[in-house]
Amino acid sequence: MLTNQIQQAARMLGAQARRNYGVSAVVLSKATDPIQQLFVNKLREYKSKSSGGKLVDATPEIERELKQELEKLAKQYGGASGVDMTAFPTFKFEEPKLGPINSSSA
Repeated sequence: MLTNQIQQAARMLGAQARRNYGVSAVVLSKATDPIQQLFVNKLREYKSKSSGGKLVDATPEIERELKQELEKLAKQYGGASGVDMTAFPTFKFEEPKLGPINSSSA
């Protein structure tokens, strides 16, 4: 009986903790620490620079290395020349051809 009450109290406390965490996440979304605010600002600046999936502040040497690595992976995993290995693969499922059911042989 006592263990049931302890288990019930533990479940209730766990649910309350999850609820409080969900509410406090919204309240804490505003940075109050100046260092934290600076970090958030830098993240937003970096995110705005990296639009389009391109590398941020990439030199031609880095772009060349990326291209070489993608070509090496394409050869290793069977990608043909000109195939975009960064794109998600497309799948094509065809319906199987079924023969007639012979009910007289049953």
